[in-house]
Amino acid sequence: MKNKSLPSLLKKLSKQIACLLFAVSTFQAHSQNAFELNSGWKCAPIRDVKNTGETISAPAFNLNNWKNAVVPGTVLTTLLNNHQVPDPFYGMNNERIKDIYVTGRDYYTYWFVKDFKVTVPAADGQVYLNFRGINYSCNVFLNGHRLNSKVHAGMFLRQSYNITKYLNKSGDNRLAVIVYPPDNVGNPNGGQGGDGRIAKGVGIQYTAGWDWIQPMRDRNTGIWDKVTIETTGSVNIVNPHVVTLVPGVRKPEGPQQPAIIQAAAELQNPLNKAVSGTLVFTINNVKVSKKVTLQPASTTEVKLSDFMLNNPKLWWPNGYGEHYLYPSQFQFITADNKVSDQEKLNVGVREIQHTFNTHTNSQQIAVNGQKIFIKGGNWIISDAMLRFTDARYDAEVRFHRDMNLNLIRVWGGALIERPEFYNACDKYGMLVFQDFWISGDANGKWLDPYKAEDQWTRRKYPDDHQLFLKSAADGIKLVRNHASLAIWCGGNEITPPEDILVPLRDSIMPKLDGTRWFVDYSNSDKMSVNTLGGNGDGPYGIQPLSTFWETHTYPFNSEIGSVGVGDYESLKRFIPEQNLVVPQYANGRGKVDSVWDYHKYIGYDASIEPYGKVKDAEDFANKAQLVNYDQYRGLIEGFSSHMWDWYTGVIIWKTQNPWTALRGQMYDYYLDPNACLYGLRNASEPLHAQYNPVTGMVSVVNNTFDTKRDLMLIVRATDMNGRDSLLTQIFVEAAPSSMKNFLPMKAAVDKFAKEEGVFLTLQIKDVNQKLISENIYWLPDEQGNYSGLKKMPASAVKITSKRIAPGKVEVTLTNPKNAPVAFFNRLSIVNADNHQRLLPTFYSDNYISVLPGSQKSVVIEYPSSQSSSQVLLSVSGWNLKEQLLKIGE
Repeated sequence: MKNKSLPSLLKKLSKQIACLLFAVSTFQAHSQNAFELNSGWKCAPIRDVKNTGETISAPAFNLNNWKNAVVPGTVLTTLLNNHQVPDPFYGMNNERIKDIYVTGRDYYTYWFVKDFKVTVPAADGQVYLNFRGINYSCNVFLNGHRLNSKVHAGMFLRQSYNITKYLNKSGDNRLAVIVYPPDNVGNPNGGQGGDGRIAKGVGIQYTAGWDWIQPMRDRNTGIWDKVTIETTGSVNIVNPHVVTLVPGVRKPEGPQQPAIIQAAAELQNPLNKAVSGTLVFTINNVKVSKKVTLQPASTTEVKLSDFMLNNPKLWWPNGYGEHYLYPSQFQFITADNKVSDQEKLNVGVREIQHTFNTHTNSQQIAVNGQKIFIKGGNWIISDAMLRFTDARYDAEVRFHRDMNLNLIRVWGGALIERPEFYNACDKYGMLVFQDFWISGDANGKWLDPYKAEDQWTRRKYPDDHQLFLKSAADGIKLVRNHASLAIWCGGNEITPPEDILVPLRDSIMPKLDGTRWFVDYSNSDKMSVNTLGGNGDGPYGIQPLSTFWETHTYPFNSEIGSVGVGDYESLKRFIPEQNLVVPQYANGRGKVDSVWDYHKYIGYDASIEPYGKVKDAEDFANKAQLVNYDQYRGLIEGFSSHMWDWYTGVIIWKTQNPWTALRGQMYDYYLDPNACLYGLRNASEPLHAQYNPVTGMVSVVNNTFDTKRDLMLIVRATDMNGRDSLLTQIFVEAAPSSMKNFLPMKAAVDKFAKEEGVFLTLQIKDVNQKLISENIYWLPDEQGNYSGLKKMPASAVKITSKRIAPGKVEVTLTNPKNAPVAFFNRLSIVNADNHQRLLPTFYSDNYISVLPGSQKSVVIEYPSSQSSSQVLLSVSGWNLKEQLLKIGE
């Protein structure tokens, strides 16, 4: 595949994502009258501009030689869109871009200018300019006036300026912002966070490089988050706050006892006179209000009386119930009965609880009184260059929903995620474990020769502790209304310094968001008592499957992971053809191509070899998917097998990459899923039968709140030619949120697998004989090789498809009796002209195997902008050559 420019790829991808979102709700607060300044920006480097901000922000100043800029965005994004740098996500291109550590900060210091129209409001009307994030410091000018009295600093600290008196009567206005990079950009010397000095500021740490990413050359300098113009009456509503309390133990179905709603908001009165009016909060047609008089030039927090919401529809995590959200709003109504301002938000009625489980020695999370076995994924950031979109957030969180996970941890070397991320988590029922901006690597936990300063010095990072606390308080206010937010965490693998931790934990958090659990750091003993030594999380990298089942690791493991190479189509997107070279492994050592190494390949060691000698990179990538599926199915099954005994939760390191990395991902940067996702989806399903590879025990995991009775548990063995043997079947009962062992099958299974390996199938059927779960293992021979797979007969599977809605297809794979297993089939929707996959596409299942005499159906949802004549269905499998088929109507 030729290297396409990243901007064109992303533009195409964004359009495709948008077509999948039939009704994406927006859940964050929205002002009554606001619009984004998200296009038409111009920019120039400081070295080319000798004028002052007062001059540049005058509408008459000539911008003819200035370049188009990306806002929200970074300097690097702007340079990329102007074709001044190559795509840093492709091949070794990142090495061709100048690094700020070498060039100096001025090289990436830029002016950004935007002309916009807004008229001077009548009477007491007000206009505000709001910045949601600038990295790292800036000065702001409007129509010849400087708005900030001192340099604004802090990547995560919002800014809001009342610009009413600076507006031009003509309605033509110009905004000019000079943006300075972080004060300490750090040396990207290959360490975690480079030499660590990037952590001296209150900002993102991964930009100096990590073991899963190369450095971002501009350190993400820019106006990286949204800029809005907001018009109100005399009073502006800011930082609304809604708390829901759900006493007792609830069930998702049936009538509910009342929930308690607490609502408050800050009211800004910028006038030099007092203003009287009423703050009103409305939810489900219930209103609560309070009359207030606001003093001149003041900001006042107004708390409304608590009230009961009768028979509420509750918000539940993924897999346990509906994620219901109530549209609601705050309004301030002035004494003359005019709406001065309103803020809309969606409220999920739920309560997060936590208790310490003394049996497992770890925290146990509950929602609405029901304990939840945590199955989570670690999240870095959506895009390493901060190119965030609502649609991409929705797609990525949807993938996590599709994995049957119930929590996402936002890692501490990145950011407090944006409201748009939380919107998607609210929508899909994903709990969120949110770190603050601290990491053990950069902030001094370990002795590290890569670091520029000693541990004692790094332990004091960042330099400005008050800025950290101010930014933390602001970030809490930004996202605290989201139902999905469950846990706040002081830092990744280390606490913030004591004079940050104590006020954050004991003052700021109780005052601003006192209903959520705050843990001091991600692998703290307060979360998960570490009696095993080491760091308190891991292991990382590929593991024997037995490790997940028989090695007792940390009881609430915040990071444990494995491999994640995508298939060949994924590799071709960012690895040049000449570098698509098979990684070598022999005698306990590996050898890998330089581009693979640059993109942080993590070794599969000897795990590919049992499937046969690798022919080329395509063969390697295809066989890697078998390993991927097995690794993540085994990981979740192993933890589930010790649910509430050894463990209360597990969070995979990690489920996604914001860059084209070759490790730890269920889908690639371009939103193309690999087999990791579907192995995880299988193992995490609500009701699941699983086989212990060590003991041979067959067990059932019930991930629901209900007792499941009259279930038929069926165990079958199928050889490489399709001969099927029923080993046993019994009726079983599964208690709520539990794992129970039922059948010791090791001797029988080993006998069938001895010569060539065997397909072992576990099925669960309900009382109506409906198949509700099927789990197919491919087990090696007694030598640990998949000798039978290597000589397996060709698949005889028949494939049909039908279009069930625009952009939605149902595909059915039917395998005749007396045929071999149709093994490990990958389905894709591809462009009819170039046969490239449409992304993102969502599959109800994939990498599926079909037993002889049975069939499986998969529902596929793809960008609906593509007409039926533009797409084809691609199906290929272990014993099936790729077929390209038209989709039936």
